[in-house]
Amino acid sequence: ARAPAGWRRLRLDARKRACLDAMGIEVWRLRHDESGSNSEEEIDGEALAVAGIDAVTGPAATEQRAPDARLAEPAPPALDSEIDLDWPALQEAVSHCRSCDLHQTRTQTVFGVGDHDASLMVIGEAPGADEDRLGEPFVGRAGRLLDAMLEAIGFARQQVYIANIIKCRPPGNRDPHIEEAASCQPYLRRQIALIQPKLILSVGRVSAHNLLGTEESVGRLRGRVHRFDPGDIPLIVTYHPAYLLRRPQEKAKSWQDLQVAYRVLHDPMD
Repeated sequence: ARAPAGWRRLRLDARKRACLDAMGIEVWRLRHDESGSNSEEEIDGEALAVAGIDAVTGPAATEQRAPDARLAEPAPPALDSEIDLDWPALQEAVSHCRSCDLHQTRTQTVFGVGDHDASLMVIGEAPGADEDRLGEPFVGRAGRLLDAMLEAIGFARQQVYIANIIKCRPPGNRDPHIEEAASCQPYLRRQIALIQPKLILSVGRVSAHNLLGTEESVGRLRGRVHRFDPGDIPLIVTYHPAYLLRRPQEKAKSWQDLQVAYRVLHDPMD
């Protein structure tokens, strides 16, 4: 299969190769083409074509697009569903939030980190023990793997914005309850509105379910571009780095998702 017309090739320098090595991804080595040139230093849309992944519409043209992306309803009773705060005021509001019971067990809130003008926004699930202790999302082993994943498509951690569906750690690292996610919904919506990213990368089941208002598995949601409203922002679903650490055989699928993210960011379609 040939690469789709207009595909932008992703050239792998030594740094990106090292990042892929850290992910456990074997670089695709393409055979010599008809002109005799060697394409080993390039990965392009042919890899996705071979995998049966369409960068925009998904693996099957007949598969229905997911419903408009919306965070879980209803809005928390102690907080308006829409808030209009600048960055300092928003962070201050989060740090003093008492909208759900998680404030009783947290060490500190985990607001988010990164570039306020980022083109790529990564949204995870909930803080874990390390995040609760340090006040920053995606630290520890999962954070290092996420950094490698981002580096593989040319982004340093400081160049993206990273946040979670909720801002406080659930006890025992359990999944957030519906009312807890709803309590944090206005904060996350405001972060997205302030950043206005070109693409949202949703990592993990809890993130995808809340952002897209669905209960489909990550495996069914990945491989196609969804839309987040308000803003009609492209959104791609992939596996959580913590899940990839437990199931490294799924890393190749996440690499496919990252290639789609690269495609959307560099060759956006109307």
